[in-house]
Order: sequence, then structure tokens, then C-alpha cells
Amino acid sequence: MHSIEELQAIVKGTFEKESFSAEPASLYEPISYTLGAGGKRIRPLLVLIGCDLFNGDPGQAKPALLAIELFHNFTLLHDDIMDQAQLRRGRETVFKKWNTSVAILSGDTMFAMACEYLSSVPKEVLPSALTLFTQTARRVCEGQQYDMDFEARKDVSITEYLEMIRLKTAVLLGCSLKLGALVAKAPDAEAEKARSFGENIGMAFQLQDDLLDVFGDEKKFGKETGGDILAGKKTFLLLKAYELAGSKEKEELDACFSDKLMPAGEKIARVKKVYESLGIREITQSAIETYFSAALKSCESIRADEAGKNVLRALANELLKRDF
Repeated sequence: MHSIEELQAIVKGTFEKESFSAEPASLYEPISYTLGAGGKRIRPLLVLIGCDLFNGDPGQAKPALLAIELFHNFTLLHDDIMDQAQLRRGRETVFKKWNTSVAILSGDTMFAMACEYLSSVPKEVLPSALTLFTQTARRVCEGQQYDMDFEARKDVSITEYLEMIRLKTAVLLGCSLKLGALVAKAPDAEAEKARSFGENIGMAFQLQDDLLDVFGDEKKFGKETGGDILAGKKTFLLLKAYELAGSKEKEELDACFSDKLMPAGEKIARVKKVYESLGIREITQSAIETYFSAALKSCESIRADEAGKNVLRALANELLKRDF
């Protein structure tokens, strides 16, 4: 069994040794640029944790972790175009630095490279690994489409929102763990428990992201708060507020989101005040804890060494240990 630090070192070393440069340079430079920005690399780490949990060889999981990270970054290149995001990880996004056409084509190439890496997993697990990977890829795209659809809708339910973040964010974390378990030739039922752990942690993580965007300490959270409010984004907090609001609170929320000239600071403060009056922070925290508990329950049921399960527990606590 390896510690989280040892597995993180394997992830880091794998990417440092891998070259993503090729010709034409205009196609591959944006790929190297994107992967060179680093990031937390949670998903490739989960691949290794899933493999290590069932006493697999981390070396055999390297193609899978590369595939997962390339796929994840492919989605980010395309998401940035759809959102017209100017920055990613503190640097210009690819479409901004180059152009939209380059970002689309480089993203498509990253998806193809992900499939190519995945084809190098042990042959006996390749069919199940490929099925899991392609099904997950489709679900992530479905989640992104729902997210875009919701922008134009005023009747989004909390159930719909939770399904959207499950598809867009959580399923890839679950896939990462299960993919590592498959490489380690874990029994199907046990690999599925690992997937369930990852998906529930993904749900908790995204809901906490929603919460921190409103109530987080900017210095500890690492970015300005209130962005979701200013963008009018339909988060769990906003949907729950409308669900619980009386006529007075609904009028206040409607006034804030319909007034395009309202100063940013005032809008954030007024919406936040409504959230506080309705107990939205506590309700969201309760939902986070529900998913966190479900993840730990899945962990407890896995038939594996306690040392490996402790790594899962430690990672879960680390992911959700972001301060307010």
C-alpha cells in the first residue's frame, strides 16, 4: 500500500516524463500548455488509489491515469469556449490565447489521445475499461448540455440540478476510482463500491463549491466569492432559496437578479442576506454531509485492506477540508 503522498509523486512523475509535443506544433502546443498548468490532478490520483486499494501495480495504471486527465482537460478546453472564460488556473484559456478553432481541434485531439492511452491498459481489462470510459464521457457531455439548458430555464428543480452535477462532475471521479480498480482486477462488485465512493464525494465536493462561492473566505478559498450570484447561476443554494422563500424573499431575489445595473457588491450582499434568513447555508452543509456519509458507507463496505481504505478516507477529508 502507498500513502497519498507517494501516489501523488507517481502522478507527478508520470506527467513529467510524458511528452505531449508533436507536429504540427500549432495543434500540440495548446495541449502542452494546458497540461503544463498542472492543477490538482485529483482524477489521475483517484485512478492510482483505486488500483492500490486492490493491490494492483501502479505502473499498469499509468495509461489509465493519463487517459482520465487528458479527457478531463479536453472538457475544460471546450467548457471555456462555451462559457467564454478568459482565465483557467490563473492563465489565459486556450481559445483566448490562440483562438476558438485551435481550442476545439486541440481539445478533440486530447480526447483521441485519451483513447489511445487507455488502449494500453492490460488487455484482459481493456473491454470493461473502454466501456466504462466511453459511457462516462457521454454522461459528462450530457451534464454539460443540461447545464447550458438550465441557463435559459426558470423552472429548474433541485432534483434536476443534482442530476446535472452528478453527470457533469461526480461521475468522472467515480469512473477514475473504478478504472483503477479494474486495472487491479478487482471483483466487479468491489469496483462498483469504489465508483460509488467517488461519485458521492464528487457530489459533496460540488455542493461545497457552491457553498464556498457565497460564504467562503476568499483568502482560503483561493478566488473571489459571489461569482455565481453575479452570473445568475442556478446553484443548489439559489434553487433551495426559491423553494423556501415567501413572497417577500422571492420579490427580493427577483429584484436582485433582474436589475442589471445593481452594483456587484450590493447584489451579493442582498442575495446573501436572503440566504441567511432562510438558513440556506445550514441546509447546504447538511446535503454535503449526507453525500459524505454515503461515500464513507461505500468505503466501509469495500472488501480491501484497511490501510487502503484509510487512504480513501484521508482523501475524502482532504477534498472537503476547504475553509469558510
